[in-house]
Amino acid sequence: MAKQRAKPRKPESNQGQDAIFRGTSGGDAKLKDEAFKDQRSVRGTPNAALPAFVLGEELADLADRDPRIVVLTADLANANRTNDFRARHPDRFFNLGIAEKNMMTIAAGMASCGMIAYAATFSSFCVILGAEQAKTDCAYPAMKVRLVGHHSGMSMGFYGTSHHALEDLAIARTIADMTVVYATDANHLRAILRASTDHPGAMYIRLGRGRDPQVYAEMPRDFRIGKAATLRKGRDLALIACGSMLRATLDAADLLSKQGIEARVIDMHTIKPLDAAAICKAARETAAIMTIEEHNITGGLGSAVMEVLVGEERLPFQRHGIPDEFVPVGPPAALYAHYKLDAAGIARKAKSFLAAAGRV
Repeated sequence: MAKQRAKPRKPESNQGQDAIFRGTSGGDAKLKDEAFKDQRSVRGTPNAALPAFVLGEELADLADRDPRIVVLTADLANANRTNDFRARHPDRFFNLGIAEKNMMTIAAGMASCGMIAYAATFSSFCVILGAEQAKTDCAYPAMKVRLVGHHSGMSMGFYGTSHHALEDLAIARTIADMTVVYATDANHLRAILRASTDHPGAMYIRLGRGRDPQVYAEMPRDFRIGKAATLRKGRDLALIACGSMLRATLDAADLLSKQGIEARVIDMHTIKPLDAAAICKAARETAAIMTIEEHNITGGLGSAVMEVLVGEERLPFQRHGIPDEFVPVGPPAALYAHYKLDAAGIARKAKSFLAAAGRV
């Protein structure tokens, strides 16, 4: 008897694939409008429309003062704006073509000669595709390689599973001696890049897709790798988020405040080494903790925070992110709404979590 082919898993909601792609799978009218705009961006977005992509510009500024800095990319100089670096330092820019693993190994070789090598590609083709190179070539010999994974999470919604990066944080943080940092916006990225030049060993820097809404009005002068930032005070609930989820989380906290719930918002930008002290402080001072991430809830920020909380007194805890499934194809804004990772969705998720825990 012939075996029947297993049916593909359905999305978390009852909405079909077509509804998700068209941006009608949830969220408010504004998000649906953004989803339709996202559909048009499938053909490419002009550089001027990507205010958060300051990677090449900032690295070029740093290279003006530091001759050790070199930049590599895998045929994505326009997508990640490393073209801005090439324009000013062409002799220190290297395009390796569509050969990401080779790029990472070459970056490690350059670092072994005293360079600080920034190797940039889509997140899905960085520590996911090149996990072996990240481990053996970069982290194990403690090379000063900065693997820059851009267009992370499900921000390349149109391109499907092969281009979604929802496992990279989990992979990167299990590699010994690998520092893992997630940029929130342009000013935050500048601070991370400046701090990275003198940081020892290998590093994975996760970026969004360049449209990241502003969280930091200016470059945070007190930024430190491994030190979380508290962006909003509150004692009813601690919302611990990172990267692309910070703006939505702050907006969700404002929505909760109107309902009488005061949420603390923590930017846990460094996934490794994790700021355990900030987590333990939140556990002692708030009634519950919820993590928010654009990543599979298995192995990412939520899992990392949970590992710290094992040693604390028990309190209500919730991981909010992508469930253990492959994300459908659709405009990023629609996907965020579908998975309740927009402001309204986060607020609803937080309130239902608190209600279930008996804290509201």
